[in-house]
Amino acid sequence: MGNIKSVLFVCTGNSCRSVMAEGLMKKYLKELGKQDIEVSSAGIGTVGGFPPTDETVKVMKDEGVDVSSHRSIRLNEEIVKDAGLILVMEEAHREFIDSNFPEGSYRTYLLKEYGRKDGPSYPESPGIADPIAKPIEFYRLAMEVIKDQVDRIAKLL
Repeated sequence: MGNIKSVLFVCTGNSCRSVMAEGLMKKYLKELGKQDIEVSSAGIGTVGGFPPTDETVKVMKDEGVDVSSHRSIRLNEEIVKDAGLILVMEEAHREFIDSNFPEGSYRTYLLKEYGRKDGPSYPESPGIADPIAKPIEFYRLAMEVIKDQVDRIAKLL
């Protein structure tokens, strides 16, 4: 795991979950002195160019991470090809990559599953629910789950 040079986070619209994961991973890698790893994010269902939701910007600001300048990017073949590790939020994202970019399948994992030797750590769902169009509490819940996973993974890289 220590030879990964780029991490790509994937969700649906690239305006909430993957943006949170990207921002947190950059923060944690910097704190760990691992600044040679590129971190990015993309969405399977965006046309691209959209800012993060206001709720995403707020919960990330509370974590000391500014994501306000982020603009959504649609997942494409080049992005998949360049990614050393692809971490997705839901099984549907992994299935999309398997179907559309099979060359990236062997590098694609659910965020909650990657790097675990002790088996799954989630009592409910292996996915992270999309908070889009829900109250800010849902964004905070998603961010807390993502934060725990990203912190764990940053230490593995």
